[in-house]
Amino acid sequence: MKISPLSFIIRVFKGIIAGIQGLVSAIIFLIIICLIVVFFEDNRQSLPEKAALTISPIGDLVEQKSFVAPIKNFLNESKIENETLVFDLVYAIDYAATDPHITSLVLELDHLASAGISKLEEVGAALNRFKSSGKPVIAVGDSYSQEQYYLASYADEIHLHPMGFVMVKGYGRYTSYLKEALDKLRININIFRVGTYKDAVEPFSRSAMSDASKEHTSQWLDELWQVYTSRVEGLRGLPQGFINDYANTLGEKLIKYQGNAAQLALEFGLVDRLSSRAESKARLVSLSGLADDGGYKHINASRYLDYIDEKTEVSVTSAEANQVALIVAKGVISEGDQPDGAIGSESLSDLLKRAREDDQIRAAVLRIDSPGGSAFASEIIRQEIIALKDAGKPVVVSMGSVAASGGYWMAMGASEVWATPTTITGSIGVFGIVPTFEGTLKEAGVQSDGVGTTALSDIFELTRPMSSSAKKVFQAGVDYTYSQFLKIVAEARNSNTKDIDLVAQGRVWTGIQALKFGLIDQIGSLDQSLDAAAKAANLSYYEVVELTRPLNFREQILKGLSEVHLGFTPGVFFGKSNSWSLMAKFNELTSKLAATAKLNDPRGIYLSCFECFE
Repeated sequence: MKISPLSFIIRVFKGIIAGIQGLVSAIIFLIIICLIVVFFEDNRQSLPEKAALTISPIGDLVEQKSFVAPIKNFLNESKIENETLVFDLVYAIDYAATDPHITSLVLELDHLASAGISKLEEVGAALNRFKSSGKPVIAVGDSYSQEQYYLASYADEIHLHPMGFVMVKGYGRYTSYLKEALDKLRININIFRVGTYKDAVEPFSRSAMSDASKEHTSQWLDELWQVYTSRVEGLRGLPQGFINDYANTLGEKLIKYQGNAAQLALEFGLVDRLSSRAESKARLVSLSGLADDGGYKHINASRYLDYIDEKTEVSVTSAEANQVALIVAKGVISEGDQPDGAIGSESLSDLLKRAREDDQIRAAVLRIDSPGGSAFASEIIRQEIIALKDAGKPVVVSMGSVAASGGYWMAMGASEVWATPTTITGSIGVFGIVPTFEGTLKEAGVQSDGVGTTALSDIFELTRPMSSSAKKVFQAGVDYTYSQFLKIVAEARNSNTKDIDLVAQGRVWTGIQALKFGLIDQIGSLDQSLDAAAKAANLSYYEVVELTRPLNFREQILKGLSEVHLGFTPGVFFGKSNSWSLMAKFNELTSKLAATAKLNDPRGIYLSCFECFE
């Protein structure tokens, strides 16, 4: 039978459509199966009678995990972006200190990519509390980066692979300056700012760091480095100034040791033993026993947290249900609803409203880890904090690694402000950046022309040079926002705008300096902040309840899929710590550029500290 070309084409298309329908059905079926696995599979690891607790952080130490689409996890694209919650580690370590099943603690740090020193201090304090129980802490590693070595220095024994190294390099801030490139591209950057030290705009307007920026950046970097070196030297029994000398003369020392970095680290007292992987395993087996799989008996932190949750599931009576809400504000501040890992004016305000409207919540702690962002969004959030406080519920701000610029603006709505000694805060200043592309387009033969009814008709036309009238509008907005910033801080800190201006001007301070200048109330940890909030609410007993942004239906499905174990293990594709560190640094740079692109203040006015990004 002869088939016409048209009939053949129709049949082919029907076959394609049927195939697509079958594929969609298969995908839906796979999703259902995956969700069933998530909800019904029991992944809990039983706790041996005697075992070591293994602390093996992956990626960055963070206050809140960022939402990542599971397809990225599946393709391994986001492995360099893996994150570990700081307070999961702290909670596990503290519980293990008094758990008779836990005989020791093992630090496996090869996959820790980066962490602010304040986060390292939180984990380090927990390690000290664990050591006070008399149980040993052992660190094992192929090599140690600067952040990895900081945690390793808390150990009773540090084991380093004979082919490894200890890389302690110091702190630095290096920025790419774009002015010459922008000039070549004929892109005109219109900059509006207030604050001598508000150097977030310098990469767009200069070819090198200004003297003012060098001055204040050097000050807070030196303070953080002093904390690092003094802590490590004290823990390792090294003389004062040793770590600084090690970093400054590492090249010469390595030449003397013919490049044998591991032997150098051993003889200079940075590590206790050079151990192959087999030798490290033998040492760990001697402490906790031999496991069925040939390794040492242990339980990792995530499984241990599951065990704790199961063990501590108790009902709290209504008489005891005096709750202190913990709300994490992490990331760049933007308008609207934002996912975890970013701060949205609406999404964070919703959490604050929940705390205000819940009768069981008697106080709140807002944990801020943010370099700032939109001025408008920061004010929306500050007003919601004030509303919570006015409802009779004390609000304590606990600053993490960074609470600068817009992060500091938000904090000014609180009853009390706490920070760690190494918190980066302040940066009280304002800027606006508006690029125009008339030069770039002209180079390509494109001209912009037209008519308008007023001098401001073309204010948002990026294809035209900014008029003097438009520039006055933007600068006036920046000046006004800065004056409001000073006023808000002065009122919150029981000071005056003149005195606040002396420590403002965009300058960045550590927590210690911020306390000295009256910009915060206390130095302390998150736990101490929670106690302070409970005390302010006259609570002798309290339960901490973390308020989190509810996931929408789509996000719930994606989260469910992301929790399906696909058999990937860290390091399979990216090797050990040096690869992770390099990839993390690249990711950090692209993240900063992406963060600036997402700033969405309706007036184009920002309270952001670009050098404070972590």
